[in-house]
Parts: sequence; structure tokens; C-alpha cells
Amino acid sequence: MVAPLSAWPWENLGNFKYLLCGPLAVKVFHSWNYEGTIEDHWCLHVLLICALRGLIHQLWSSYGNMLFLTRNRRIIQQGIDFKQIDGEWNWDNFIILQALLASMACLIFPSLNSLPLWNTKGFITLLLLHVAVSEPSYYWFHRFLHESNLFNHYHSLHHSSPVPHPFTAVHATFLEHLVLCIVIGIPMAGSITMGYGSTSMIYGYFAIFDFLRCLGHSNVEVVPHELFNKLPFLRYLLYTPTYHSLHHTQMGTNFCLFMPLFDAMGGTLNSNSWQMHKKISSDSGKNGRVPDFVFLAHVVDITSAMHVPFVFRSFSSVPFSTRIFILPLWPFTFLFMLVMWAWSKAFLLTFYNLRGYLHQTWVIPRFGFQYFLPFAMEGINKRIEDAILRADRIGVKVISLAALNKNEALNGGGTLFVEKHPNLKVRVVHGNTLTAAVILNEIPKDVEEVFLTGATSKLGRAIALHLCRRRVRVLMLTLSTERFQKIQREAPMDCQNYLVQVTKYQAAQNCKTWIVGKWITPRQQNWAPSGTHFHQFVVPPILAFRRDCTYGDLAAMRLPDDVEGLGSCEYTMERGVVHACHAGGVVHQLEGWTHHEVGAIDVDRIDLVWEAAMKHGLRPVSSG
Repeated sequence: MVAPLSAWPWENLGNFKYLLCGPLAVKVFHSWNYEGTIEDHWCLHVLLICALRGLIHQLWSSYGNMLFLTRNRRIIQQGIDFKQIDGEWNWDNFIILQALLASMACLIFPSLNSLPLWNTKGFITLLLLHVAVSEPSYYWFHRFLHESNLFNHYHSLHHSSPVPHPFTAVHATFLEHLVLCIVIGIPMAGSITMGYGSTSMIYGYFAIFDFLRCLGHSNVEVVPHELFNKLPFLRYLLYTPTYHSLHHTQMGTNFCLFMPLFDAMGGTLNSNSWQMHKKISSDSGKNGRVPDFVFLAHVVDITSAMHVPFVFRSFSSVPFSTRIFILPLWPFTFLFMLVMWAWSKAFLLTFYNLRGYLHQTWVIPRFGFQYFLPFAMEGINKRIEDAILRADRIGVKVISLAALNKNEALNGGGTLFVEKHPNLKVRVVHGNTLTAAVILNEIPKDVEEVFLTGATSKLGRAIALHLCRRRVRVLMLTLSTERFQKIQREAPMDCQNYLVQVTKYQAAQNCKTWIVGKWITPRQQNWAPSGTHFHQFVVPPILAFRRDCTYGDLAAMRLPDDVEGLGSCEYTMERGVVHACHAGGVVHQLEGWTHHEVGAIDVDRIDLVWEAAMKHGLRPVSSG
């Protein structure tokens, strides 16, 4: 049975919960459009305060997830996984609750509608009431919640988040937030009752209260320890992220709201608080743990650039798709990307742990279309080279290149960098061997004939050679007889006749297995017979035009179940799924292979890489 007041009243409404604030918006709209003024302007203030509070939490979330800025200041190094993100999905429930209570207060006390803009005495009164009433009230209530029965029914929800985050600050039960409303309301109500209230006081108190709550839960130490060395008394007046993180790891200590003074008076101050804060603050200038593996990704387009944890954490935790709410952010994203271009180097985006090894994703701030501009190729290769040399310098074992970063026309599938720097200790991997293995293992064993587009590409060549060894007839679509014959000569003598050059799509009108490595139009798809299955390794994927045919996904693999700290999706992939080239680099690192995987695919290694991936718990993902 659910404990009383533990669940939120609108828990089952989903996104319709925001309609609870609808009457406020309707009232503002009506007053503005039909009365020529906002007579009941308290409705507008409530909505603005709601927006302000949401913005504060979102900005702190964005900052905390900017790993390229905060990686050396993180207190708990563990990543935030999907389970925690889902648990904190409705973190904004408290905003709705306090908006409804504020609306009720404004209706009951109409005088709130006529508060002055500023009153200095109000701020002083507010501060005194906060220190004298709110801080001790919260401290004792917080300790009370840690009693076994209350903790299990109420407060355990808050502590179910293993890694503190600004959204964790408000991840609590309905009862806890009702009490928190009282903690926040007493100073403001007292100041207003004494005749010292003001609009700026209300805005300011809400903003500072939320700012400090997010600060404590940010998991990023931003308070320099030198401040406490110069002004020792400040350590009792303002908590730090390190101070509050100890409450989440050692729950019998550090209960205060914002002021450690009350922990000191109550005998619950953790004795390691200041030492730990000093250590983390001092080490912020040093490099943290070196990753064992790096996946060097790139941006596809402006909208997909917003599919990162430091924009909207919840959005990045689901497969990418264009949503209406991200379109207004397009100009800001473009400006941010200009800053990234000026910065010019790859920056850390995400990380996760697998079998005790640290895996990171770095991103080259270049859009997909730039890779096809001749004048931009040199600059892009320079950025990729810098990332590889940086990985080599800090001790990374394997760096894997994403799709366009290993483009054959750009750098020969990574060959350019290996030849230019023959003494690299980091292994450069394009991962295409596993990509080929995924596609080949999707094809049923009883298939006798396939039609292959993009047949002379790196992947097309490997797939064709592997299939002909299986005695599968491969119709290779290519206009270049020279390139076809070169590939044909690589096949064993008794298999060469299984490779057949074709120059038109009509040649495949009786073949029900298409492997698409070059984008094909709906008109070209029409040559496929009914019941055809389209396997594909083309980016972007082809349009699912034929209803009488089936379409496979891009080659991808699901990471092992023991992966930790993974909380974002790789572009359009499902949770826990990465592109096969990414997975290929992971296998390379887990196996401890010491060779570079660049240039042409070694067909003899396709089955070996596949077996290694299966051994380490990776699994293929396909709708085919």
C-alpha cells in the first residue's frame, strides 16, 4: 500500500499535468487582449516565477553535464544512467505545486497584488526569518525523515538517485514538498505580514533558494577552498557541493539546508567535510582518470546537435527525432556551434564504464555537410589529427572514428594519420570490420543471391568478398569495370564467378535480398520484387518507401548488460545501443589488440571480430 501523501496527485496525468497551470495563462491572455491591461498581474508573476525556477534548474543541469568544463571538478565520478534519469523525469512537479499554492494565496490575500517593487527592510527581515526559522525547521525535519519508517515511505525516493544532480534536489515525495513549501513560505509570509514585502523580494528569494539547492546537488565543486582559508567562518554559513554529497554517501551526516552551522550545533557535521572539499577543489586543475577508449563522433546537423546531455538531459536519453520544442532553440545552437568552431578541438560529451574500463565520447564540432566541402577537408583532418594526438599524449589505448571522421575520400579510413604518425601508441580504429560482420550475420544462411549497391566501397568490397566465399552470388552495382575486376581478383579462384558486375537496377528485379551501401531513391527501390528485405549501411538511411518490403536498421550493437553510467542515446539508436563502428572500437579495446584498424577491411578478420564481440556480451540489433 502506498503511504499517504507519498504520490503526487497528478501522477497519472503525464504531460497533461501542465494544464493545471492553464487557468493562470488564460487569465493573463484574457486581461492582456480583452481588457487592455493585466489587471490581475499576480497570475503573470506566478507564471514568470515558474519559468525562472525551471530555467535555474535547467541551467545548472546544463552546466553539470558540460563534461568538457566540469570533468575535473566532479565529486562522484560515476555517470548518471537511464534508471536515474527516468526516476527524476517529473522533477518539475514541485513547480506546479508551488504555482497552485501561490495562486491560492493570491486569491485569499488580494493585498499581494499591490506589493511595491522594492523594500530594503523586507530583504533584511526575510534573511533573519530564513536563518532563525527556515534553516532549523528544515534541519530537524530532514533528520526526522531519516527515521527508518519515514525514510522507507518517503525520503528513500530522494536517496534513490546515486549521483547528485540539480534535478535530484527536487526529486522527492508530495509530502516532502508540502513541508518545503512551508519552509520557503514562512520567511516571505512573515516579511509581507510585517509590511515589508516587495515583488523583488519574492523573485529574489525563490531564485536564490533554487540556486543554492542546485549548487548543493550539482556534483561539481565550484567553491574554491581558498575562500574558506581566508574567511573560515564562511564554511558554517554556506554549504558546498562536496559538503552535501557526503550526505548522499554517508546519510547520517550533513543534514542542513544551506548552513553547516546547524549540523555543527546538532552534532551531525561530517568530520571529513572540509578536507574532502579542499582535496577536490585543489585537484580541479589536474587531469582526472585517463579514458581507456575514445569514440570520436561528429555533429550531423543543427537539430541533432541539441541531442546532447547538456541541452536537455531527458531528450538525449531517448533516440533522436526532430521535436517542435527544439526548433526555437535553433539560432542559439548555431551560435554555440560557432563558439565550438572557434575553440577548434574535440570536446568531451559523454562517458560510461564497461568492465572497469572508462569509455568516453569526444565530438568534433563540425556539421555533416562540411565533410563534403573540398575546402573544408584539410581543416577537418587537422581537428581529427589533433584529437588523435591528444589521445595519444594522455594515454588513451584505442580511439575509434565515427562515420564521416573515417571517410575514405577524407583520410583513407584513418590511414592518413597512421602513416603520418608511425609511432602512435594509441590504436586508431575505424570499426568497419564489425560493421561488415553485423550486416553479414543479418543475411539468412540459405540466401543464394544478393544485390549490392555501394559495391566498391570499403564495406561493399568486404561484404562481397565474404559472401562469395559462402558461395552466394553477388550482383555488384558499379559502372567501373576496373574497380570491379580489382575486387574480383581478390577472391579465391573458385569463388570469383560468384561476383557479377551489373550496371542497372533492373538486374535485381528478381532478387529479394538487397544490401544498400549507396543511397537509393524510391523510384530505384521500385525495381525490387515484392517481399524484398533491404539491408543497409548507408548514411542517412534510405526511406522506407515500399510497404510490401521490409527495411533493416543501420548496423548497430547493444552494449553488455554490465555497462555503467550510460544515460544518453547515440543519435537515433535505442538506449544501450551504439553504431557498429563504435562497438568495433569497444571490442578492439576489450580484446587488447595492438594493431591499427584503418584502410581496407581485412576480410579474414570479419568472423574473428564477430566472435570476439559475442564473447564480450555485445549483441546485434536489427529489425530485419
